[in-house]
Amino acid sequence: MSETRIAIVGGGLAGLTAYATLLHGGIEPEDITVFSDSGPDPAAVWRRQAASIRQQRMRSESDGHCLPTSFPGLAVRAARRRASPVPLLQSICDRYHPTVAEFLEHVEELRERTGWDRRIVPRRVERARAVDGGFELDDRGAFQHVLFALGHAELNLPAELVLDPRVVHAYEPHDYAEKVAVVGAGMAAATEWLNALAAGVRVTSVRRRNPARRPLQVPRALFSRRGLTAFQNTAPAARVELLLRLGEPSYPPGRAWDLPLERAAREGRFQVAPELDDEAQIVCATGFRRGYRHSPLLARLVDDHALETHEHWIRLAPDCTVPALTSAGRTLALAGTAAQWAYPAADTLAGAKYAARGFLRRVEACRTR
Repeated sequence: MSETRIAIVGGGLAGLTAYATLLHGGIEPEDITVFSDSGPDPAAVWRRQAASIRQQRMRSESDGHCLPTSFPGLAVRAARRRASPVPLLQSICDRYHPTVAEFLEHVEELRERTGWDRRIVPRRVERARAVDGGFELDDRGAFQHVLFALGHAELNLPAELVLDPRVVHAYEPHDYAEKVAVVGAGMAAATEWLNALAAGVRVTSVRRRNPARRPLQVPRALFSRRGLTAFQNTAPAARVELLLRLGEPSYPPGRAWDLPLERAAREGRFQVAPELDDEAQIVCATGFRRGYRHSPLLARLVDDHALETHEHWIRLAPDCTVPALTSAGRTLALAGTAAQWAYPAADTLAGAKYAARGFLRRVEACRTR
């Protein structure tokens, strides 16, 4: 069976970013196959989750888009549309946050312009195996260069709440009861506090510790070359400790978050508690299960090839490739949350670009040999 040279496993936003980056680097579309088990819409999963928490604006800043280059981004587009320099000035200061609608419109335009839908193979890849010349993906292959852009694992629910009939996950569609407990303290939880209060209900934030207040999940220093190099030079134990700390709940500082909560607390409609009580509804804003073991494809890859791992993460080279399976003639790379060992903000759009550019460099190096 004739195959393309390059495969992207995962049809979400990280996959689209990688595909657009490869085309920008001169790779022909016919050289690329994209395996997707969620249909041709790269924003389908993200769109549903954003709608579930009623998200209005992106947390990401000036680099929060799927284009292969950082500039021009969505701020330039917004400035043209509004005939105003304000979005550009906000972008320079890392304070530009496009609306969800603007971001989704950008994704749809990029999808159409790049011919994304024509490269999609509607299939879930169950196993990847290293062979002569590259990698077999189930019964397809060999592909010389493969990027796993798998997205998040399944939704995380605390074990003690799995069978509780009051429970709904924040990333699933839901309305609100008159009295709601929100379990968790990160960005999704903070968004749910405000959503539920705006709906007129009483809210209890159930948490064991207070969240960090950061504009982004990962400090800006780790987006810089200097900060990233320091991170990549840390010993494995220290890197694990840092990644675990960065995975702790956080949401942005600012009056837009604080004032509604303070007002509701004074009115007796918002409180913080360490345990659940008699709330009619429990919204679990507890994110996703963490670690390669919760991805059947990655877990099999590790077991089949005895890959080096540390806690939740597969050891990666700084360019997001798997060292044991990457050589001068072939590439296996990870993007998205699975690539945090190389880039701590890998599950952001900036992280998707970082992984995509590293993958492109590997493809180009093989092409010139």
